[in-house]
Amino acid sequence: MKKAAVQEKKVEEPAKPAYFKEAKIKCACGASFTIGAAKPELSVEICSECHPFYTGKEKIIDAAGRVEKFKARAARSASAPAVKNKAAKKAAKKAKKSTPIN
Repeated sequence: MKKAAVQEKKVEEPAKPAYFKEAKIKCACGASFTIGAAKPELSVEICSECHPFYTGKEKIIDAAGRVEKFKARAARSASAPAVKNKAAKKAAKKAKKSTPIN
Protein backbone atom coordinates (compact mmCIF):
# COMPACT_ATOMS: atom_id res chain seq x y z
CA MET A 1 0.00 0.00 0.00
CA LYS A 2 1.11 3.44 -0.81
CA LYS A 3 1.18 6.10 1.85
CA ALA A 4 -0.80 9.22 1.08
CA ALA A 5 1.35 12.24 0.57
CA VAL A 6 0.98 14.65 3.46
CA GLN A 7 0.33 18.15 2.23
CA GLU A 8 1.70 20.96 4.27
CA LYS A 9 -0.78 23.69 5.07
CA LYS A 10 0.49 27.21 5.19
CA VAL A 11 -0.70 29.20 8.15
CA GLU A 12 -2.28 32.42 6.98
CA GLU A 13 -1.84 35.55 9.02
CA PRO A 14 -5.08 36.96 10.42
CA ALA A 15 -6.54 39.93 8.57
CA LYS A 16 -5.69 43.12 10.39
CA PRO A 17 -6.99 46.56 9.52
CA ALA A 18 -4.56 49.25 8.47
CA TYR A 19 -3.46 51.48 11.34
CA PHE A 20 -3.23 55.24 10.80
CA LYS A 21 -1.00 56.99 13.32
CA GLU A 22 -2.26 60.44 12.30
CA ALA A 23 -6.04 59.93 11.99
CA LYS A 24 -8.01 63.20 11.97
CA ILE A 25 -10.98 63.38 14.32
CA LYS A 26 -13.64 66.08 13.79
CA CYS A 27 -16.27 66.87 16.41
CA ALA A 28 -19.71 68.42 15.87
CA CYS A 29 -18.65 71.34 18.11
CA GLY A 30 -15.88 72.22 15.62
CA ALA A 31 -12.91 70.84 17.52
CA SER A 32 -10.44 68.62 15.67
CA PHE A 33 -7.48 66.57 16.81
CA THR A 34 -5.34 63.62 15.72
CA ILE A 35 -5.04 60.16 17.25
CA GLY A 36 -4.16 56.65 16.09
CA ALA A 37 -7.12 54.79 14.57
CA ALA A 38 -8.15 52.20 12.00
CA LYS A 39 -9.71 54.86 9.74
CA PRO A 40 -7.94 57.95 8.36
CA GLU A 41 -10.84 60.33 9.25
CA LEU A 42 -13.60 60.09 11.86
CA SER A 43 -16.39 62.42 12.88
CA VAL A 44 -17.89 62.33 16.38
CA GLU A 45 -20.83 64.08 18.06
CA ILE A 46 -19.22 64.76 21.44
CA CYS A 47 -15.55 65.12 22.36
CA SER A 48 -13.65 66.00 25.53
CA GLU A 49 -13.88 69.72 24.70
CA CYS A 50 -17.69 69.79 24.64
CA HIS A 51 -18.70 66.85 26.88
CA PRO A 52 -20.50 68.01 30.07
CA PHE A 53 -18.40 65.73 32.28
CA TYR A 54 -15.16 67.45 31.23
CA THR A 55 -16.47 71.01 30.80
CA GLY A 56 -18.76 71.19 33.84
CA LYS A 57 -21.46 72.86 31.70
CA GLU A 58 -24.94 71.39 31.33
CA LYS A 59 -25.74 70.51 27.74
CA ILE A 60 -29.08 69.02 26.73
CA ILE A 61 -28.97 67.01 23.53
CA ASP A 62 -32.50 67.04 22.17
CA ALA A 63 -33.63 64.25 19.89
CA ALA A 64 -36.92 64.94 18.10
CA GLY A 65 -38.24 67.48 20.64
CA ARG A 66 -38.32 65.04 23.57
CA VAL A 67 -37.04 67.59 26.07
CA GLU A 68 -39.82 70.07 25.19
CA LYS A 69 -42.45 67.32 25.44
CA PHE A 70 -41.14 66.33 28.86
CA LYS A 71 -41.10 69.92 30.12
CA ALA A 72 -44.67 70.50 28.88
CA ARG A 73 -45.87 67.30 30.55
CA ALA A 74 -44.12 68.23 33.80
CA ALA A 75 -45.70 71.70 33.73
CA ARG A 76 -49.18 70.20 33.20
CA SER A 77 -48.76 67.75 36.08
CA ALA A 78 -47.42 70.48 38.38
CA SER A 79 -50.41 72.72 37.67
CA ALA A 80 -52.96 69.91 38.15
CA PRO A 81 -54.56 69.85 41.62
CA ALA A 82 -53.91 66.89 43.90
CA VAL A 83 -56.92 64.54 44.04
CA LYS A 84 -57.52 62.46 47.16
CA ASN A 85 -60.63 60.25 46.74
CA LYS A 86 -61.71 57.83 43.97
CA ALA A 87 -64.71 59.81 42.78
CA ALA A 88 -62.63 62.95 42.38
CA LYS A 89 -59.90 60.98 40.55
CA LYS A 90 -62.46 59.59 38.06
CA ALA A 91 -63.90 63.04 37.47
CA ALA A 92 -60.42 64.51 36.91
CA LYS A 93 -59.54 61.68 34.52
CA LYS A 94 -62.77 62.20 32.57
CA ALA A 95 -62.13 65.95 32.38
CA LYS A 96 -58.59 65.34 31.19
CA LYS A 97 -59.81 63.07 28.36
CA SER A 98 -62.35 65.64 27.19
CA THR A 99 -59.78 68.49 26.95
CA PRO A 100 -57.92 68.74 23.62
CA ILE A 101 -54.15 68.22 23.68
CA ASN A 102 -51.98 70.61 21.69
